[in-house]
Amino acid sequence: MSPIIKRRGEEFTLPSKYLLFILTLLCIGTIVITFNTNLFTGPLNSFAGIFVVPFQKGITTVGTYMRETSDKLSSITKLLEENERLKKEIDDLTIQNTTLEQEKYELTELRNMYQLDGPYEQYEKVGARIIAKDAGNWYHSFVIDKGSDDGLAIDMNVMANGALVGRIIDVGPDWAKVQSIIADNASVSGMVLASSDNLIVSGDLELYKQGFIRFSKLVDDVDKVSIGDKVVTSNISDKYLPGILIGYISTIDDDSNNLTKSGTITPAVDFEHMNVVLVLLELKKDIGD
Repeated sequence: MSPIIKRRGEEFTLPSKYLLFILTLLCIGTIVITFNTNLFTGPLNSFAGIFVVPFQKGITTVGTYMRETSDKLSSITKLLEENERLKKEIDDLTIQNTTLEQEKYELTELRNMYQLDGPYEQYEKVGARIIAKDAGNWYHSFVIDKGSDDGLAIDMNVMANGALVGRIIDVGPDWAKVQSIIADNASVSGMVLASSDNLIVSGDLELYKQGFIRFSKLVDDVDKVSIGDKVVTSNISDKYLPGILIGYISTIDDDSNNLTKSGTITPAVDFEHMNVVLVLLELKKDIGD
């Protein structure tokens, strides 16, 4: 509380900061006088002992407390800064660890793919990571992280797990868009491996909810084709290299014309769970088919 001073019938308040300044000056002056004169010897010595010395001790105690408090606050500040730095390092390490685990998983997948592609080892190929896909639960259309700079071109065939995924339909310098064989507008000229009978494989997203795609125009007069037979890309396909596994026949039905058969195929690729693919760096037209 600031002291009140009266002057000629008026009163005003002395600000606290001025009062503290005055008391500080008095304290300093008293210390100087104490150490440089004999003023406080004799009768005044008792006064100094009673009032000045305790005051000086109080100032010293307060100063020591304030210095210690300042040191503690400085230490706490440093600890908080160190804690924040360590938290950031932990976050960075967590991200790096997650990235390494993802890359390890994708590398394992790619190695498995290269081991499974024995029948296609005559084709040069490159691995690619899927970086985006169209809306929906399945990879009926998606983007990979390789493009024309890596030798990719439109209509190059894409595989996963040793089987056909689809083909590239658009390409940029460092990306390419792939349409898979389960897309509604996808069509592949296929062949039943056991009988060499040709058929047409068509994508159907609604049917793929049950795990199947369609086939049609199968000519099988002597019932050589049976459930479980392998279906591969045919030699007469204009977009796909021959002999790539598509899937397995699940159902067979006679068409109303009594000339052809149709039914369903279980794809060899899981189009709900894909991370990496193989691109065959060769076009059908390049091999003269």
